[in-house]
Amino acid sequence: MPDSLSSHVREIQAIAAVPRMLETVAALTGLRFVCIAHVTSDSWTACAVHDGLGFGLVPGAALDVTTTLCEEVRDSRQAVVIDCVRDSECYRDHHTPRIYGFQSYFSIPIFRPDGFYFGTLCGLDPEPARLSEGPIIPALTLFAELVSRQLETERSLSAARTALLSERDTAELREQFIAVLGHDLRTPLSAILTGAELLARRHDDPMTRQLVERMRSSALRMSGLVDNVVDFTRGRMGSGLVLDLARHADIDRVLEQVIEELRSVYPGRAIASSIERGLALRCDPQRLAQLLSNLLKNALVHGAEGCPIEVRVDIDDSRFVLEVRNEGPDLSPDVIAQLFKPYWRARSRSRDDGLGLGLYIVDQIAQGHGGTIGVRSGANGTTFTFSMPVA
Repeated sequence: MPDSLSSHVREIQAIAAVPRMLETVAALTGLRFVCIAHVTSDSWTACAVHDGLGFGLVPGAALDVTTTLCEEVRDSRQAVVIDCVRDSECYRDHHTPRIYGFQSYFSIPIFRPDGFYFGTLCGLDPEPARLSEGPIIPALTLFAELVSRQLETERSLSAARTALLSERDTAELREQFIAVLGHDLRTPLSAILTGAELLARRHDDPMTRQLVERMRSSALRMSGLVDNVVDFTRGRMGSGLVLDLARHADIDRVLEQVIEELRSVYPGRAIASSIERGLALRCDPQRLAQLLSNLLKNALVHGAEGCPIEVRVDIDDSRFVLEVRNEGPDLSPDVIAQLFKPYWRARSRSRDDGLGLGLYIVDQIAQGHGGTIGVRSGANGTTFTFSMPVA
């Protein structure tokens, strides 16, 4: 069977309701052989069969189209209905009833919604039947229309699945490329940062130190973007964020270092911190540092420039709590609901303030520690709160 014909058979076979539909048509008409056939100018192919006569046709079987009345239906695009061949002036001497030995017969055309002729819903029986009386023909026409609509639905679903698989493959390839690119960028970025540190130590000229500090700030920002992209693609590709959870007693110093680094990157902004001393936690300190860094960068970029950023870290009721607060316009509930989604940025934000991954990474780090991240926003500013159990 040619591939094009086999695809039409698969289309009909994919419609789960077809077997029950053919059984219903057989019961409605009293005809013991009913099928759906794909018909072209030179082929007749059975796509689904209900055979109570032992006729011998199965899905995929073919007949010489010139021996069938379905060819006539295809040419005229009109149904053919015969109650009794012996009583029909048109068909009593026709070769098709003699070849297949039937007395009652129907063939209802099946069209796709775009008008393409697919084939027929047809049936036959050696005994006469009252097909042209009452609601039988309208019911058969309705069944043919249902097959047509289901064919279109299955075709649309198949196209959607193909497009979705293609898009998924493209997305996976894109994320793999970004992950490899991010990994390869880390080495030159490290070299730039090391060079900037050496230049800062060896040159006391204010203009040179200012230029070196800009280079260092830009490299640190690029490094943060690379880290976020690599973490994001690692999570999307199945391995998830890597956390090294262990007991650490110097969490306050790790977090203070993050604040100091950002103070040097944003010398014109005030960051007020209140961090409990001697904090001991079971955690991944580098990931907590990344979480605080991302929250602070978000506050520095979107907070009011003339107001300080406030950082509070302590133990509250057996829970570790880290808060970052900034002044600025309050966030609507709709915006808050989108904040932790990857690549999301508010329309009001500039196009150069990152990839929209920082808060997504924050949420992933929070979940990795068995904690939560929440947002409060109002007239007094916006506060991000990370909380996790101490035990």
